[in-house]
Amino acid sequence: MFYYVSKIAWFFTTPSNLLLSLILLGLVLCLFKRLRRLGIGLSLVFTLATIALGLLPIASYVLLPLEERFPAFQDDGRSVDGIILLGGSVEASDSNTRGSIVANEAAERVLDTIQLAHRYPNARILISGGGGTVFGDGTAEAPIVASYFKSIGIDPARILVEDRSRTTAENAIYSNELARPREGERWLLVTSAWHMPRAVGVFEKVGFPVTPYPVDFRTSGGARTHVPFAFVSDGLRRLDIGTKEWAGLIAYYASGRTARLFPGPQDSAGGSASR
Repeated sequence: MFYYVSKIAWFFTTPSNLLLSLILLGLVLCLFKRLRRLGIGLSLVFTLATIALGLLPIASYVLLPLEERFPAFQDDGRSVDGIILLGGSVEASDSNTRGSIVANEAAERVLDTIQLAHRYPNARILISGGGGTVFGDGTAEAPIVASYFKSIGIDPARILVEDRSRTTAENAIYSNELARPREGERWLLVTSAWHMPRAVGVFEKVGFPVTPYPVDFRTSGGARTHVPFAFVSDGLRRLDIGTKEWAGLIAYYASGRTARLFPGPQDSAGGSASR
């Protein structure tokens, strides 16, 4: 139930969807003579808000604390027993239709996992990701990524496929059941930097210590954080991502899926400095 409620609620409260809905509401009100002035004002205000939120670096300010919560991973020479790749970087249905892997803007998750697989040839690779959309056809992502890894020469015996999860919380639950990590083992968690706090929080909640390996940064950091976007769509896309992630952190903490509101480095098994 939590899954469906959260997905449907987010569809209607996503900033870009909400702004468009309010603009359309204003246009509808313009059809009624008594409400025409209100409708014009509503449409104008939220049109300007859409432009401002899309062009100004507001989305960067929303994302930056998430992306900088965990430092980039540093190879300190310690052995790595496993690598966990969280889903969200491959369009499962499109991949099935096209007959080849179709990656999205989070493709770095897959690319960095391949790099890690070569760097740590003895590490197991756990790919976690089921059919996580309400309106999709339920095609699981993990088997598609696993098939791709095998096609580029990664030993199938190293690959674990978790294809039941639909949410980050389920990623952690089912990954823990599948990997059965032993005390002292070191598992790298590969996911987007802006998603890492919530991901670490749920893995720690189920008793699976992980070392963060953040990728897929959407902010430049430093002075470029303050640079406006060239396209309205760029700013709105990042605003949607950042707002969803903050909402997810609050919802997961309120529902007991994480022990802390904003999980940080103290909740992970290690990892610091620059790559």
